[in-house]
Amino acid sequence: MNEQKGKVYLVGAGPGDVAYLTVKAYNLLGQSQVLVYDALVDDQLLQCVPSDCLKLDVGKRGGKPSTPQTEINKLLVKHCQQGKQVVRLKSGDPFIFGRCTAEIEALKASSCEFEVIPGISSALAAPLLAGIPLTDPVLSRCFAVFTAHEPEALDWEALSRLETLVILMGGQHLPEIVHQLLRYGRSRLTPIAIIRWAGTPNQEIWVAQLSNILEQTTGLSLSPVVIVIGEVVGLRNFLQPEKIYFEDSTTPKTSSLSTMSSNFPPSPHLPLTGKTILVTRSSGQSSQFSDRLTASGAKVIEMPALEIGPPTSWEALDNAIANLSDFHWLILTSTNGVDYFFARLNAQGKDTRALASVKIAVVGEKTAKSLKQQGIQPDFIPPDFVADSLVENFPEELLGKKILFPRVESGGREILVKELTVKGAEVIEVAAYQSSCPSSVSSPTKLALQNRTIDVITFASSKTVQFFYQLTGSIFANNADGNQSSVVANQLEGICIASIGPQTSKTCQSLFGRVDVEAEEYTLDGLTQALIQWATK
Repeated sequence: MNEQKGKVYLVGAGPGDVAYLTVKAYNLLGQSQVLVYDALVDDQLLQCVPSDCLKLDVGKRGGKPSTPQTEINKLLVKHCQQGKQVVRLKSGDPFIFGRCTAEIEALKASSCEFEVIPGISSALAAPLLAGIPLTDPVLSRCFAVFTAHEPEALDWEALSRLETLVILMGGQHLPEIVHQLLRYGRSRLTPIAIIRWAGTPNQEIWVAQLSNILEQTTGLSLSPVVIVIGEVVGLRNFLQPEKIYFEDSTTPKTSSLSTMSSNFPPSPHLPLTGKTILVTRSSGQSSQFSDRLTASGAKVIEMPALEIGPPTSWEALDNAIANLSDFHWLILTSTNGVDYFFARLNAQGKDTRALASVKIAVVGEKTAKSLKQQGIQPDFIPPDFVADSLVENFPEELLGKKILFPRVESGGREILVKELTVKGAEVIEVAAYQSSCPSSVSSPTKLALQNRTIDVITFASSKTVQFFYQLTGSIFANNADGNQSSVVANQLEGICIASIGPQTSKTCQSLFGRVDVEAEEYTLDGLTQALIQWATK
């Protein structure tokens, strides 16, 4: 039997948002076994890979520790030679300041197969998303794209004569850029636009002139930015949408400076138009909820607030699977429980026939749907999509019944087990998966929280509330004095807190002191409808 042949795909991630990813790039992410990605790659793209994909962060950011290029080359060769499908994900387009040459040379030297997949460069996307055309029959018959990472190496005399300049990696050297252009005769009145985090929900734009741009941007972090210089910048006043999607109220406005999101607004007839919604969810989870909100007109920022992985030990679950015939019922209360239970069942060389004598109860429509994807119809679904309803409406006498309950290893609610035990059942709890708090929050999400450009935060479980609170405590630590609860509560003032159901709402009340919207039906569809009702009041 031939060994699987590895291949490396050097893929352009585009400017940020997953919506700007090419179809081929998206499909490759979904098939990748190893993902090697850059610092500016948006976290949403990291959720497009399979759950078992090895993700390696090799990002390069100015002034911060980064992986040497030689080590990146070795990683690509190593995993390719192991027969893996490797995606080397690069911000923008791989061949535009993407450092591809060294990587391709290393792959060719090791006889590794590779393919380059184009992406939309921020040099083109950022001006467009800001409403700035790079060419115009009168104002700009050409444009130049260059990096100002090493300004002393550039021919400023030649560049100053070009009509339109697009500069990448120039935020830290903005004073030198302005100095050189003015030195070689560029007018002080020349328009300049600085576009930060282009193609993400936190996109911001500053527009001024060469004479006053430094004054207007003093103290601001200008990374990552795309700088556009030329008369075409003035055209954005005529070409941008009439309705501004959202505006950063924390940045001072002057007549010569504007800062705003330039994402084109959705149809004004959609109920969530103009609302920016932060969706907290588990890492790797489907984005169907976000798709529902987007279809209703919302701008969605996804924040993984929960990481799901295997338990500390499989021993208890393996023992239970080996003795499935001893159980009367199997209870599954989440899609994670379904996925990990059946994955372990298969790992033990068994299939659904091992459950022939066991009845199965599930909590929630999503859990039932996940079970049906395994080819099994649940024997019981409680009328309300909460665990408490399962005990109240159980279809048979519980006395003497032996129940297998695969669940999260730690931090889950104990009420279900207690109530089943009170009814006379013997409940065997086994760890099927573990949930933990992510180590960090992506920079665009962090900026949106700090700048208060979010209208709604949604929570679909108590754990996402707890981990969001844990993550944001450090983000807001420098924004106010006092204990963490008051700091977080103050920072979230004016933002709608939306919960999927009573238990999640209880946790929100405990940590944030309030809940503004609760779904009547405890599902993501129910939460979507609740938000629509809130927005259209």
